Amino acid sequence: MLVVVGLIIAFVLVAIYSRRETRICRWREHRQSDEEPRTRWRCAACGAELVTPAGEVPKVCLAGGRER
Repeated sequence: MLVVVGLIIAFVLVAIYSRRETRICRWREHRQSDEEPRTRWRCAACGAELVTPAGEVPKVCLAGGRER
């Protein structure tokens, strides 16, 4: 019984603290070189492409062609 309650609490916490802005998109980094000041990203789910400064990850979901 205690295990079931723990699992329910864990699922609720994951649902609350997950990043909803990028939930649908699954970003993949395309590295060109280490000296490049920008990083190109492509979403495996919707095919959207995004360029960010080096070291930053996408923070928005572009699924369906709209920003969330």
